Amino acid sequence: MEIRIFQKGFNFSQDGPGNRLVYHLQGCNMHCPWCSNPEGLAMHGGTSYSTEELMDEILRSSLMFFDGGGITLTGGEVTMQFDAAGELLKAAHSCAIHTCIETNGTHPRLPELFPYIDHLIMDVKHYDPEKHRETTGVSCENTFRNIEKAAKAGKTLALRIPLIGGFNASTEDARHFSDLFQRMHLKGYATLELLCYHEYGKSKYESLNLPYLMDDTAFISDETLHAFRDILADSGMTLVST
Repeated sequence: MEIRIFQKGFNFSQDGPGNRLVYHLQGCNMHCPWCSNPEGLAMHGGTSYSTEELMDEILRSSLMFFDGGGITLTGGEVTMQFDAAGELLKAAHSCAIHTCIETNGTHPRLPELFPYIDHLIMDVKHYDPEKHRETTGVSCENTFRNIEKAAKAGKTLALRIPLIGGFNASTEDARHFSDLFQRMHLKGYATLELLCYHEYGKSKYESLNLPYLMDDTAFISDETLHAFRDILADSGMTLVST
């Protein structure tokens, strides 16, 4: 089966534990205006590999998977190439390679991949499905369902909130996130990382002749970040940094 990839390479501890071979899969079902990988949004583009070619590369690279490392599939959005990603994850898992995916969690069939995923990273961009849809084009209701299913399945679950000024980064937003996680009963089942807005991908938009719609109001202050962290920590979530 073929997989389209727009970037690959090693990364230590930022895309799952240890030293990891990270594959960025082409295509995404969202259009987050702060996306740092706009070259991965469209389904076309990237380079096509067979799952056999990638497994050969993974096995040849296995000596580099130190400190609990392995492979990570990210994007774009991994589940846009659901069947191919599943085939690769299953093959790697059968060879005792530690597997991880980073996903927005919206695909209704995501739990089918759980048996082949050792570490699951999921974005939680907003607590309000309609506001989420207005900004990204997709509701987050499936994300909430899949988070709860992952917790019940005993997956090693890492949640991430990209903090964007004017979208989800106020203290009121933090309280709503806190309420959401408490309703999901995630204490003890998931870690949480707060990712502050950055514009590292801005030059990519220019090179692709795409408009960059973000402005300085998206940045958040250290004071805002600390207040957000304090509210989430009070909810019982385990906050981490990578």
